[in-house]
Amino acid sequence: MNLPAVLNGLLVSVVAALLWKYVRLIEHSSQLEEELQLTRQSQEFSQVHIDYHAALLALQEHGTRMVCTGKMHTDRICRFDYLCYCSEADEFVFFHSNASVMLPNLGPRRFQPALLDLSSVEDHNTQYFNFLELPAAALKFMPKPVFVPDVTLILNRFNPDNLMHIFHDDLLPIYYTMKQYSDLDDEARLVFMEGWSEGAYFDLYRLLSTKQPLLKEQLKTFGKLMCFTKSYVGLSKMTTWYQYGFVQPQGPKANVLVSGNEIRQFTSFLMQRLNITRVEKMEDDGYIVVFKRSSNRLILNEAELILALAQEFQMRTVTVSLEEQSFDSIIQIISGASMLVSMHGAQMITSMFLPRGAAVVELFPYAVNPEQYTPYKTLASLPGMDLQYVAWRNTIKENTVTFPDRPWDQGGIIHLEKEEQERILASKEVPRHLCCRNPEWLFRIYQDTTVNIASFLDILRETLNTKPNLKKYKVASTVHPGRVREPKCQTSVQATKEAKLSVSWQIPWNLKYLKVKEVKYEVWIQEQGENTYMPYILPHQNYTFTENIKPFTTYLVWVRCIFNKNLLGPFADVLICKT
Repeated sequence: MNLPAVLNGLLVSVVAALLWKYVRLIEHSSQLEEELQLTRQSQEFSQVHIDYHAALLALQEHGTRMVCTGKMHTDRICRFDYLCYCSEADEFVFFHSNASVMLPNLGPRRFQPALLDLSSVEDHNTQYFNFLELPAAALKFMPKPVFVPDVTLILNRFNPDNLMHIFHDDLLPIYYTMKQYSDLDDEARLVFMEGWSEGAYFDLYRLLSTKQPLLKEQLKTFGKLMCFTKSYVGLSKMTTWYQYGFVQPQGPKANVLVSGNEIRQFTSFLMQRLNITRVEKMEDDGYIVVFKRSSNRLILNEAELILALAQEFQMRTVTVSLEEQSFDSIIQIISGASMLVSMHGAQMITSMFLPRGAAVVELFPYAVNPEQYTPYKTLASLPGMDLQYVAWRNTIKENTVTFPDRPWDQGGIIHLEKEEQERILASKEVPRHLCCRNPEWLFRIYQDTTVNIASFLDILRETLNTKPNLKKYKVASTVHPGRVREPKCQTSVQATKEAKLSVSWQIPWNLKYLKVKEVKYEVWIQEQGENTYMPYILPHQNYTFTENIKPFTTYLVWVRCIFNKNLLGPFADVLICKT
């Protein structure tokens, strides 16, 4: 054997081994550097420490996990572990592994029409949420994910340029969705996926969390594949009270679940975040606030209106303007006002900050029927808001200034056929219509108005129950009674065609702890096998019924308590009474 050749072969082997080890070290170093960079990117979102390697391993081995609440896409909110978003495809991605969870597993029904609504605006096809599915093994061929370590709430803002939509569709639902889940606390991250820019009122969204909200456009800057370690998707609709006319003409929702008490808790939270203290004691009898608009829907005799209000109510009258004042300064003023007067418009959502007992006065331009546009009337009328509401409508055509030459979205109509223009100009009332581009509605709502002072004051005198007076107003009780206790029935047969049915019960348990002015009891009596029942409202805890009571018959009897005319308790268990 040639010794130099052997030595040369060994040398080559050693060098090759060293080179291989060096390459492996370089690869490992590069991988560590990449993971370090991705970790830094992940932690740009939060001060929360994240172990990138552990997070990637969890995604690869366990995949995505989803558990949802709600029976339909209109009331569903889903919690995800490791839901990912691919910015290149503009799609959310669910990664499947043997450990993935998808509840409910709807199969193709997930696309009929969607898994859930990203907005609180119900069943609007631009707000639908779904995701693509991939095996977790596909991660080997995809860009390395950037992980978001914060707990996130992923949603769509509906229209962040409009105050009504901001409060009704976004802020209130976000606030109470966060209340619904304990880990959606002050440090949760809001992620807005609708694609809008920040908008003029983005600072209001910032009040809901200590973390800066993320916009869809910003996600692209962090990486091609972003994975949210823990996220909630969707918004609760429990706080919304109005629908905008996408399917039927606009109006209050059919089943309003929120009361003024919840709205007032929300406004107290916002005022605290804005460092606003509500004025509890008013100087003299308070003051009146008139909202000014600068570009459209102007009150042409604003000075005359202000003077008339001051003289009629002997109150100081001030003006506020969204264009000229900061939002928090306006809320500070409104939160202590006795009355808010404004043309119909999004700025009237600020009436939710009025104190109890105050009045909301909404002005409508010519040909606009107040009964067809009631978001603020509905708000003021919610139990627990305790506001008086007044609507005034301009009925004098000469007291209006129209702008047919403006662009269509500001009420212009010159783009329409001449015959249609003439019809709109001659019309005395905008017909009921669907959202959102009805030209007659836009033409009329953007008019300027000279308020007829005499008719305006007449409406106020007729409609206001009492002069707005914050000092004397008492909060009404909204405590419901409990079940009546120990319900019993006794029967007796008097003759072949006569019988008696006596029903008695004990007061609800919570009644002895409440100061309730009026207590009554509702009793339903139904003959077994019949579809109808006889209702009775009774002032006492026992009563004997003889009318329409038959011998040898079985009756079903329900009893419940009523506080102050409209606070109903639950029915006690049904009594089965045989005569």
